[in-house]
Amino acid sequence: MAIGVILSSFPAAVRQIGDARFRRVLILGLVLTVALLVAVYAAFLGLLQWSVGDEATLPLIGEVTWLNDLLTWSSIGVMLILSVFLMVPVASAITSLFLEDVADAVEARHYPHLPPANRISFLDGLRDTIAFLGVIIVANLLALIVYVFLAPFALFIFWGMNGFLLGREYFTLAAMRRVGRDRAKVLRRKHFVTIWAAGILMAMPLSVPLVNLIIPILGAATFTHIFNRLEAG
Repeated sequence: MAIGVILSSFPAAVRQIGDARFRRVLILGLVLTVALLVAVYAAFLGLLQWSVGDEATLPLIGEVTWLNDLLTWSSIGVMLILSVFLMVPVASAITSLFLEDVADAVEARHYPHLPPANRISFLDGLRDTIAFLGVIIVANLLALIVYVFLAPFALFIFWGMNGFLLGREYFTLAAMRRVGRDRAKVLRRKHFVTIWAAGILMAMPLSVPLVNLIIPILGAATFTHIFNRLEAG
């Protein structure tokens, strides 16, 4: 495991967090994330209202007209709870649409000798984003069940699982810009332990509110350093 590469790459990414291109990606990611969560909430309310209707009949009680309102207010609590678990996965996936800008900023400052990277088409980026979003949401929802039975280890499971997913995603993004998707997969297998360890480093702050929202950007920057330093070494 290239621990020295990890320990040098993360601080370099943190020092560049004030870069204007980093801020742009952060703002776009947050705006789109909030918009998506609001849309999901609106769809959830619409489904409740369609399925329950204006009135409902309960055994031994008869017709009630307040059930719809009760479900509506209850759904707010449900969505708030879900957003705690889904905000970071959704933000990570949506922000990944723009992470190439972060990689460009890192290479412009630290690796100016490199030739221009291959641009990832919007459709390819969108496809990867949707796939990543699906995987990370499903994985985190399934993990909620595991947490119930292995509560003392929940935090470590969270770090390990999300570290694997984030490391895989961000290393692939950084590598495929330079060597293509197929070669990126080969390098990902070759440096599996290093990538997972760096991913766990990214996953650990995910449990810290607000700090977790900048992790997608730090992750993209860190893995851009990791890829270039592994290639140079």
